[in-house]
Amino acid sequence: MSNNTVYLTKEGYEKLESELDYLINVRRKEVADQIAEAKAEGDISENAGYDEAKNAQAFLEGRIREVENRIRNAQLIDEMADMPANVVALGRTVVVKEVGTDLEETYAIVGSVEVDPKNGRISNESPMGKALLGKKIGEKVTVKTPSGEIQFQILKLE
Repeated sequence: MSNNTVYLTKEGYEKLESELDYLINVRRKEVADQIAEAKAEGDISENAGYDEAKNAQAFLEGRIREVENRIRNAQLIDEMADMPANVVALGRTVVVKEVGTDLEETYAIVGSVEVDPKNGRISNESPMGKALLGKKIGEKVTVKTPSGEIQFQILKLE
């Protein structure tokens, strides 16, 4: 597993902590109970329920390690707000307009763990995120997309 920094908002960090608590204190016991029930049925060598429960346990333990790693390597985005107020940075919300149109779009720049494009949350590692980071209000950026390059102007930061 990678030890790269994981950029998270405070809410994203709390969500991971809550998930980890659930996985360890609730889900782990549920899976252990499933394994015990399957063992109680007798011969485990040909017991599909046992195999399924052991697979669930392996998946669960992998997810626990993944969440623990993300928490261990987390850097809160709020702690990174040392950029001037007029510069696009992680954790900021930016309003852009596609040049040549009246179409305005709003994006929150977040770490890759919290990406949710349908709700306007884009990664700092995405083509749009990379193009916007470090730019100021009024500047134009060019974003390479599968359908070609698109130019946007930064209208405001929220």
